[in-house]
Amino acid sequence: MAQTKWKVENGVAVITLNRPPANALARSVMDELEHHFEKVYNDETIKCVVIHGEGRFFAAGADIKEFIDVEDGHEFAELGKKGQDTFFKIENAPKPVIAAIHGAALGGGLELAMACHMRIAAEGTKLGLPELNLGLIPGFGGTQRLPKLIGKAKALELMLTSKPIKAEEALMFGLINQVSKEEDLLKDVMTIATGIAAKSPLTVRRTLELVATSDGDREEGFTKELECFGEVYMQDDRKEGVQAFLEKREPRFQGN
Repeated sequence: MAQTKWKVENGVAVITLNRPPANALARSVMDELEHHFEKVYNDETIKCVVIHGEGRFFAAGADIKEFIDVEDGHEFAELGKKGQDTFFKIENAPKPVIAAIHGAALGGGLELAMACHMRIAAEGTKLGLPELNLGLIPGFGGTQRLPKLIGKAKALELMLTSKPIKAEEALMFGLINQVSKEEDLLKDVMTIATGIAAKSPLTVRRTLELVATSDGDREEGFTKELECFGEVYMQDDRKEGVQAFLEKREPRFQGN
């Protein structure tokens, strides 16, 4: 039985975690996410992706029951690599990925959300990395992504104390982009996603690529930005965008 759902609306792929009661991220869920993102990479009609959870939670963590069957540290590290590889695929997707978070995103659930390009959370949502309470550490990329999002000091506080924070505080620290009422969460996220889907695909893809390398060499980053700046100028979508602006209408980008 599938543990995720998939549909595409107006250029937006919607992936729904559906593994009651808490959408724990078992290996099988990772496999399905990887399968879905193969389609995201290869289907040019998909312009943006939304990930959210069915039921009470976005994802309350990894599947702890799977840990019991692990025989040694090497096998456990392989489980971590499965999570890292899946989340790298999400993070490096050529289309923006938005996490619509409600209830709780804890442990692997927050690591999944951090691999997305944007995060919108419902009021009161709990976010945290409580792995140290289990005698573990975050292993799906949490120790690397969280400090870059909110700074080392706050990231260490969340991990070492294992205490979650609510969406409102997470917004102040830059962990999430926006707080919505729970009943409006998916509608708000879909509004953002369909707006992105209406942009020229090349400009969206190049923006993702440039921001992803912005922590690297400064001179190389600026040089690459100029290359992309010239590249998008030569596209028909640039001509359409400028013409639409002059005519005071919405642009109709065709992806070329």
